[in-house]
Amino acid sequence: MTVEADTGSGARTGRRQGRSLGLHDRALGLLAVRMRSRRELERRLLRAGFEPQEVADELARLETAGLIDDDAFAQAFAEQAVTGSKGARAISDGLYAKGIDRATIERTIATTSEGETERAYAFARTRAGRFTGMPAPTAFRRLSAALMRRGFDPETSRSAARAALAVDGSEG
Repeated sequence: MTVEADTGSGARTGRRQGRSLGLHDRALGLLAVRMRSRRELERRLLRAGFEPQEVADELARLETAGLIDDDAFAQAFAEQAVTGSKGARAISDGLYAKGIDRATIERTIATTSEGETERAYAFARTRAGRFTGMPAPTAFRRLSAALMRRGFDPETSRSAARAALAVDGSEG
């Protein structure tokens, strides 16, 4: 339920569950926690009960001020995912879920895809020890599946698993 109150400055407040914050304050509060995409912020503000036109106006204001930048958000998201040994597919899916458009996703993936094979191999080497004592086919299947769940393509996943398990003394 949304109750609008005139704050005297022309701004409206959205009241939900006994708390009230102005639209601008709510948006700034969300951005203070972490960087967000335009679409993600829009969803949160609409869910908080603010009017669609007010939200659109506020988002435009925040973009003009440089507080919302989907390109910068996508790049930061991708860099964090790369640090966490994620592959291109996981990065792409994550950005899409955050409301980033396909063109921005493709540009971002192009800048982070360099070194993806090395990341897959490094991740496989760190995980290979967990499969010691397991039959080689089972270890290979589990390690390559772990790589694919992290967003690496199937061919790279299988190759990295094969190499890591061979280094670990197993046949794959």
